[in-house]
Amino acid sequence: MLLALAAPLWAQTSPQTTLDWHHLGGYSIEQGLAAPAGGRVDAVWFAGTQLLARTASGQIFQTADFETWQAVKAAEPKFTVTYATRLPEPGATARSLPADSGHIYALGNNLYRSEDGGVSWQNLTAFEGRSVVGGGLTGVAVSALDPQHLAVSNRYGVWHSTDGGLSWAGLNDTLPNLPVNALLAPAEGATLPRIEAPDGWAQLSPARDRWLLQNDAAASDQADRSRYGALLKAEITAAGARGENVYAGSSDGRIWFSRDGGATFSESARLLAAGRVERFFVDPDAPRIALAAAGGRVLQTANGGLFWNDITGNLPEARVHGVSADREGSAVYVATDQGLFWARADLNAATPPAAWTALSAGLPTPRAVDVRLENNNNQLFAALEGYGVYAVPAPHRAHVWRVVNAADLSQRAAAPGSLLSIQGGKVQSARAGDLTFPVLAAALSGSQIQVPFEATGTALALNMESDSRRVTLGFPLKTLSPAIFIGSDGAPVLVDADTGLTLDAANTAHSGARIQVLMTGLGKVRPEWPTGVPAPPANPPAVAAGVQAFLDGTAITVTRATLAPGYVGCYLVEVEIPAIVNAGPAELYITTEGERSNKVTIHLER
Repeated sequence: MLLALAAPLWAQTSPQTTLDWHHLGGYSIEQGLAAPAGGRVDAVWFAGTQLLARTASGQIFQTADFETWQAVKAAEPKFTVTYATRLPEPGATARSLPADSGHIYALGNNLYRSEDGGVSWQNLTAFEGRSVVGGGLTGVAVSALDPQHLAVSNRYGVWHSTDGGLSWAGLNDTLPNLPVNALLAPAEGATLPRIEAPDGWAQLSPARDRWLLQNDAAASDQADRSRYGALLKAEITAAGARGENVYAGSSDGRIWFSRDGGATFSESARLLAAGRVERFFVDPDAPRIALAAAGGRVLQTANGGLFWNDITGNLPEARVHGVSADREGSAVYVATDQGLFWARADLNAATPPAAWTALSAGLPTPRAVDVRLENNNNQLFAALEGYGVYAVPAPHRAHVWRVVNAADLSQRAAAPGSLLSIQGGKVQSARAGDLTFPVLAAALSGSQIQVPFEATGTALALNMESDSRRVTLGFPLKTLSPAIFIGSDGAPVLVDADTGLTLDAANTAHSGARIQVLMTGLGKVRPEWPTGVPAPPANPPAVAAGVQAFLDGTAITVTRATLAPGYVGCYLVEVEIPAIVNAGPAELYITTEGERSNKVTIHLER
């Protein structure tokens, strides 16, 4: 059985004409506390049956069901410090609460309660020597309707107890308070970015419903900032590097550049920054070209940092926190206090001030803390204050003609019979030499075509006709170029062969199961099959080349490899999960005659 996937495939492989933002990862981070954590919350209080909280951004949210939150405008009660005979830990503060006048509470790394004015204290949040809700408590509240119902706020969000502090539950999964300092490059083999959080960096959980803290700073530039700061005797707030080209910016708006990997620096001769340097973008292929988000301005250099050009143009007056770009696509994206913007700009030389277009329509808040292009500059990711990470097909791609692999939007080589996505326009016809490429779907923003099974050589020049122009694009060709289809949420298209259900972290694969992997790029089939014709539902042609599958680097059984029934240009590889497996996420990839597919994650249960 094969799940009907035609609509998701087209939606995934064609850029959209409107911005349909997709939320990634929710609002919380898993970091070993009683429940997933959020960002800093500075105050918490009860108002009847409602619990209210003020986040570090100054927003106030309330919940009545202790599951969902909504933003409100409310008056915050005054909290006063009370006297205690002694404090349970250095630096703690004591409070008395009208709803529980028989006790006083102390806030420190833990929450404490005293029945005798502070002579003795009971620790309500410690377990095995550590706080189950994290440290840095900022507030405590007791319900006037139930003195056993407590709530606390701290640097990790909001927590509550309904049994007087014997047990605690988090209230952060739906509170828009995710602490994101920056967007970081995806992990090796992944397609979605990581985030820099206050205690390290985090990546998406297998279920993609929250973030998992990794407890180190290896993925960020924090170590580089510290090292450059010591060398330059300045507070370095941003750094960027590609090869030997290094850029460093300070809290007072200065920028330095290095041509020897950061061993020595020179200060830029002309600098237009108006404040703290927040972020750099350095072109990966031409590192002499860089952008800086500094104060309320966007700066550009085309000579390795010697001079910087102000391209702020018509951006609203607001701090600029993040910047990313696609030099070949002549596009720049920025994250500001007033939202996300993009502009066309030729970055190969000093460019004039840009004309910016707003992109924040449909997003929950205007304030953006970072922006990043990934997946060969095909996807745009934005980090919004409190609300986390959002993704959308990069809008500049709707106007730039480009050939990419339909499965993973990469620029891997095509193979006879495989699917290609043409980004940038509506294709009416496509040819390469004497070969006609069937147009399977077409829209103003992009189209999908199939490479003829008869195609040969190492490269082809594709001539395409659209409504308004004729376009020629070259692309590499291999006999085999396997790729596993990836959905718009970054998850691979994997199907349980017995149930026809798509597999993910909620619907895991079990040991001994047969799993169907939807792919393209597996080349010719036997018997031969005509280009542009859906594969038959019964006895589809088999892949001519040998196909192998690997789970966490170990070969597993391939039970069949054919064209996908009912599809054009898609292949179905069925694999068998071993009888004994380790539960949890595992890495899966397919090879054929030495050519390896992209690596994807499959979730297993015993």
